[in-house]
Amino acid sequence: MYLDEVSRIKICFFFIWGFFVVIVGEIANFVAYIFAPAVLVTPLGALSIIVSAFLAHFILREKLQRMGVLGCVLCIVGSTVIVLHAPEERSPSSVEQIWELAIQPAFLLYMTAAVVVSLVLMLHCSPRYGNTNMMVYLGICSLIGSLTVMSIKAIGIAIKLTIEGINQAGYIQTWVFATVAISCIITQLIYLDKALDTFNTAVVSPIYYAMFTTLTILASAIMFKDWSGQSASNIASEMCGFITILSGTTVLHSTREPDPPSNIDYSPLSPKIFWCIHGNGDIEKHKDDDLLSPDFVTVVQQDYFT
Repeated sequence: MYLDEVSRIKICFFFIWGFFVVIVGEIANFVAYIFAPAVLVTPLGALSIIVSAFLAHFILREKLQRMGVLGCVLCIVGSTVIVLHAPEERSPSSVEQIWELAIQPAFLLYMTAAVVVSLVLMLHCSPRYGNTNMMVYLGICSLIGSLTVMSIKAIGIAIKLTIEGINQAGYIQTWVFATVAISCIITQLIYLDKALDTFNTAVVSPIYYAMFTTLTILASAIMFKDWSGQSASNIASEMCGFITILSGTTVLHSTREPDPPSNIDYSPLSPKIFWCIHGNGDIEKHKDDDLLSPDFVTVVQQDYFT
């Protein structure tokens, strides 16, 4: 009894501690989008995969293979390349300027395409192919996620300006960005949960990271013009760093140890015995190689015996 209470306390402690760490991490991620372009912040999310892999190795005793270490090294190298060639952040002076960026024709076209494709995936593809094709759920998460990041960045800049003394709460655009962010976050979490619940996490994680990061970089480049004024060599270096991170992420997840198989064997045993009911109500059993007479009218149950 005492051990059960200790176990419950430990589980409760680790749950609260993990929840607290997640909140701190998301706050830090939110602050990062305020002071740095999404082209830089989003790919660096791969560093969390490295930390998770090492913590799992030392705390959960999940063995980190040599190829997994190589994947971590690739992620670090790619992240370093992106940091060295990342564009400088251009901070708008008001939320109205961000709104002007959001309603420019190029970004309106991207936003419309993202919403339309997401609706098609939700309403048409999800009921039919969602449980067999992970790209349906991940496509929704990635498209909506790119809009989430743009809204979060706008809200972060508005909060930053308000703290500096330039109040942005009075602008309707601030609340529009907040509404869009909340709606997108809820939708993104719902379909990401479906993807993780239906498919293997080792496959879902790298594909989702690649799609989400690619679409977020594209959306940020269109809306905030992150690559404007950069040389072709810097842009190419950033793309090479991003591809290196994708390669490292894929290698790291491909070397994860599979979950141990269940010890319960549900395979049918032979010979088979059928319990049947005669027309007069008498119950009788036959093996599967016995011929059933016409008097049997209903099959009640099929059992398997050694």
